Amino acid sequence: MVAEIGQFALVIALLIAVAQAVVPLIGASRGETHLMTFANTASVVLCGFVVLAFAALVQAFAVTDLSLRVVVMHSNSTMPTLFKLTGVWGNHEGSLLLWVLILALFGAALGLTGANLPATLKARVLAVQGMISAAFLALMIFTSNPFARMSPTPTDGQELNPLLQDIGLAIHPPFLYLGYVGFSVTFAFAVAALLEGRIDSSWARFVRPWVLAAWCFLTIGITLGSYWAYYELGWGGWWFWDPVENASFMPWIVGTALLHSALVVERRQTLIVWTVLLAILTFSLSLVGTFLVRSGLLTSVHAFATDPSRGVGVLAILFAATGGGLTLFALRAGTFDKPAVFAPVSREGGLILNNIFLLVAAGTVFVGTFYPLVVELMGPDKMSVGPPYFNQTFVPLMIPLLIAVAAGPILRWKRDSLRRVLGQLQPPAAIALVTALGVFVWGGGAHPFAAAGLGLAAWLVAASLWTLVIWTRLFDVSLGRSARFARNIPRSVYGMVLAHAGLGLAVAGITAVTAFQEEHIVSMVPGDSVALAGYEVTLAGVAQVSGENFISDEGQFTVTRDGQAVATMTSERRFYTVSRTTTTEAGIKAVFLSNLYVAIGAPNDRGEWVARLYHHPLALLIWLGPMTMALGGFVSLSDRRMRVGAPQRARHPPTVDA
Repeated sequence: MVAEIGQFALVIALLIAVAQAVVPLIGASRGETHLMTFANTASVVLCGFVVLAFAALVQAFAVTDLSLRVVVMHSNSTMPTLFKLTGVWGNHEGSLLLWVLILALFGAALGLTGANLPATLKARVLAVQGMISAAFLALMIFTSNPFARMSPTPTDGQELNPLLQDIGLAIHPPFLYLGYVGFSVTFAFAVAALLEGRIDSSWARFVRPWVLAAWCFLTIGITLGSYWAYYELGWGGWWFWDPVENASFMPWIVGTALLHSALVVERRQTLIVWTVLLAILTFSLSLVGTFLVRSGLLTSVHAFATDPSRGVGVLAILFAATGGGLTLFALRAGTFDKPAVFAPVSREGGLILNNIFLLVAAGTVFVGTFYPLVVELMGPDKMSVGPPYFNQTFVPLMIPLLIAVAAGPILRWKRDSLRRVLGQLQPPAAIALVTALGVFVWGGGAHPFAAAGLGLAAWLVAASLWTLVIWTRLFDVSLGRSARFARNIPRSVYGMVLAHAGLGLAVAGITAVTAFQEEHIVSMVPGDSVALAGYEVTLAGVAQVSGENFISDEGQFTVTRDGQAVATMTSERRFYTVSRTTTTEAGIKAVFLSNLYVAIGAPNDRGEWVARLYHHPLALLIWLGPMTMALGGFVSLSDRRMRVGAPQRARHPPTVDA
């Protein structure tokens, strides 16, 4: 009965979404208020029915309702309760319902909170949201019904993919989808503005909070996914340029460009056409990621579907959204052109440079991701594009961008002097130079690229913090006056500082792990020891243990340094009895910001256990950095100027125009 309620709720939601897509557009074109306000009610009611459907699916997984096909294929009575519940979105049908749920929540939030929006613009935005909701609801109901029955009912299910039976699955996909779907709001704002025929600074103020929120969530989602791969797959890496990793990275890159471009529209009412295009492209790339994992093109733990017919449905939505948005853009964009008067050395110029590098970088990732797929589709040949391609194309584009990031907050709008900016940045430059020289000398000249990378990281962190020194005039006035200046600094400035500093922390972690990691792949028997980065790692023993739905070989490793005990680490090689799948659970010990990492493998013919041992210096910064960036985004969101329709006069220090 609960499944029927869920099915009924989806059908009703589809009908409401269609009405939400049509009625407000008619009202906006006719200027009829009651038809436009219908969108507010429809968005909330639509959300209610989708929540009901999602709750029904959660209940089915919680009780292991084996009359539902999706439960049979992705759950089992022996699975822990947590993984039964998170298994709701560990499959194609459930993840699609989660997507629609988040889409409906965003739509309802806009319907309830957008009181300051012009009535016609809000009606059109919600109408576009209704179109997207209707498309995904139709795709789910007709090709991927989560409430499809299975007859006869089996005695038990087939189990969720063991790699996904992890706490990371409970939080990584929801955050990723909050980012993906959040960009649907910016897409809707772009299309609605094109229909409206009006884009100005107030439009940018309405859009920027949604862009920033989606960017923050996507940042967290990508970071959690990276850490999940690091500890769950047992390979000792944190990023592999996997096509699905790239699929989430591309909208993040373009979304970063959009976030900075919208600032120019808000403050200077220029780059309007470019910002609208970025809004369309960012959501289109989010749909590309959705298509990749549902098209059957990839064989990956990330891939939710191998049935191409389901991918065709997503591809149709992708073409409709991208094609429709770009067609409307081509027809209407010319009406928004405004002359832009600013010098190359200015805040506008810096943000344009930022956008150019980011878009070219996204293009290189796009080519490296899809070119092998195109080659494979066109003939029998197969090829792969791995880390060497991305390291040689993406990284060189990032270096000048990261150097320029530090100067961005110092630049003045409209016109500035390069000499003034460089003069302001002398202290951070000195810190970066000392750091680079120190690393170079410490490494005996053997790691020049690591010295440059850590110097660049120091440049980013120091320059970000130096921005606050400039705002507070810390060394020019008394501490009391500096404290008063600090209290008056907008929160968006603090958020920017955190975001840019977090980027520097991530660069430091990536550089240190890439240049200085130590790896040993050895065969061990209990009692054997391996020297690892000044530590002694000993395999104390291997025992067989049983979990709720698996049995495992559990290796106990003791770690000492100079004869003193440091840690006891555990790594497991799990065998899931239902799916007959083996996974590796790595053992990780954080020592300050670095990681000791062990992963036990299968025994060889001589009874020796294969073990992978790593020392990853400053590895935690790889994830702490992006989390700091996301925190900076949320701090900026708390700024009153980020609230829709609530601009306030900016407060400027004497030396910075921000």
